[in-house]
Amino acid sequence: MSTELLNVDLHCHSTISDGVLTPAEVAARAKANGVDVWALTDHDEIRGIPPARSAALDLGLQYVTGVEISITWAGKTIHIVGLNIDEKNENLIRGLAETRSGRERRALEMAAGLAKAGIPNAFQGALTYVGNPDLISRSHFARYLVEIGVCDTVNEVFKRYLIEGKPGYVPHRWATLAEAVKWIQGAGGEAVVAHPGRYELSPVAFDAFFNEFKSYGGSAIEVVTGSHTVDQYAEYTKIASRYGFLGSRGSDFHGPDDAVVDLGQLPPLSSTLTPVWSKWM
Repeated sequence: MSTELLNVDLHCHSTISDGVLTPAEVAARAKANGVDVWALTDHDEIRGIPPARSAALDLGLQYVTGVEISITWAGKTIHIVGLNIDEKNENLIRGLAETRSGRERRALEMAAGLAKAGIPNAFQGALTYVGNPDLISRSHFARYLVEIGVCDTVNEVFKRYLIEGKPGYVPHRWATLAEAVKWIQGAGGEAVVAHPGRYELSPVAFDAFFNEFKSYGGSAIEVVTGSHTVDQYAEYTKIASRYGFLGSRGSDFHGPDDAVVDLGQLPPLSSTLTPVWSKWM
């Protein structure tokens, strides 16, 4: 089958980070939804790769190793996906461990802010949703606030409580862009900007970011993703072409109740772009 015709999903999460399904369960859902090529890309963590690979092999699903690395750039949190990485690379392992450190302290500060807003015990509540205590995140707090009826949806929680300027928001200093790309390339992988349409950057800032990313060897951006609108598919197709980036495709699936778009249910990349998976297929 031509690489352009494959159903490829290269961005999703499991209980190893902030998803609600185990790596094996995510693999099964991908297969059931017609995915041909699949990557699990948990946040700053690669422990899900062995069970994900094993499950994919059993299902006859082509598997690509992956991770999503949190970085800080110009005071903003941005995510860089690493694809087709060697998960045994020591520099990558060390860098991800450093990136994960500090999450508990940040979570306690988030809980304190929520308590001041009249929502007590949010840290303990969020922990009930955490599969990996090293990776407690805003998504875990959001699920707890939905559970106790503060909001109806996870998206509503983020808008009211967990984004910049709201009571539960606490910034965190992540890796740098240069570090993330270096770790990914050092592990033999391709660096991809995750869901660029989510970041509140001016056109001038975006231009600086994309040029810096490219100067470090970054090769692709997510064009078709569950975090983009239909209009943004076209917008980022043009942007990828303008900067000479490969295109990537991924649902950013976290769980059935959180999904804007389910695994494998996205439209294809534009035929005008070269897909990132053509690098290894």
